[in-house]
Formats: sequence, structure tokens, C-alpha cells
Amino acid sequence: MQPSCRTNLLDSLFLYSSFQIHPELITMTTTMPKVTSVVMAAVVGLAMVSLVAGISGTATFYTPPYTPSACFGFQEQGTMIAAASDVFWNGGAACGKRYVVTCTGATNQGVPRPCTGRSVTVKIVDHCPSGCQGTIDLSQEAFAIIANPDAGKIKIDYRQV
Repeated sequence: MQPSCRTNLLDSLFLYSSFQIHPELITMTTTMPKVTSVVMAAVVGLAMVSLVAGISGTATFYTPPYTPSACFGFQEQGTMIAAASDVFWNGGAACGKRYVVTCTGATNQGVPRPCTGRSVTVKIVDHCPSGCQGTIDLSQEAFAIIANPDAGKIKIDYRQV
């Protein structure tokens, strides 16, 4: 039976080093944790970027009155609100959830650069009925924070907070 390569390598290093630590072993042991750290940092960085970027979609807006709503009836919820499309309505499970919405670009030639560079946090208070033209239907006030209302419909990234 032949000894394993690992045993031969360790025996050779042991005999060669004459009870001293071999410089190659020091390099191997100090390099491996550095490589692992770099890989872990890259994985964490990519995860953070995907969390920040969110999900792509489109946004439109609706105008007052904002009540009654599918989630809260005649109870006022302010103006930083939105209606969820079927994309994430989930039978009303979206009610009360908050989303950060950021304009990423135009959907038409009418307003080529509609984005203000800002984001807005909105609360889902309503359901955008079938045929909704956007992934999320923002209140007029919320839409105006992130884009020029003349655009009517914009590209967005959104994420739940």
C-alpha cells in the first residue's frame, strides 16, 4: 500500500525543514485567509447592492381623493401612499407595507429625463385594479418627489422596508 501524497508532502517538509517552519507554509497559511476574506467581502457587497437596487418596475400616479381605499376604507393615511398592482398585491397582503421607490428613467419620449434623483417611501393603502398601467400607482404628491408629473409613467426600482 502506497502512502498518500499528503503524507509524503508533510514528511518531506518535515525532514527538509529540520524542525524549522518552512517559509512556504507561512505563505500558504497567511494567503488562504486573505483570499477567503476577499471572497466574503465580494459576496456581502453584491448582496448589499441587490438590496439597495431593489426590483425594477414602472410607476404611475393617481390624484385625490385618496379615500376610500381597499386597505383602510375611509381612514386617512396621508399623502405618501400608493396602490399596489397585481404584481405584489397578493390578495391584500401588501396593505400597510412600506416601499422605497426611486425613479430610474423615462418610459416615453415626452419627458426624456423625468427623474429628480430622489427617492420616496410610501405605504400601500390601495389596490391598483386590473389594467393598472404601472407596477405601483403612487399618490400625485409621492410621484412629484421622484419625477416630473408630466412624464405620467416612469421606470423605477422599488424595495420593501
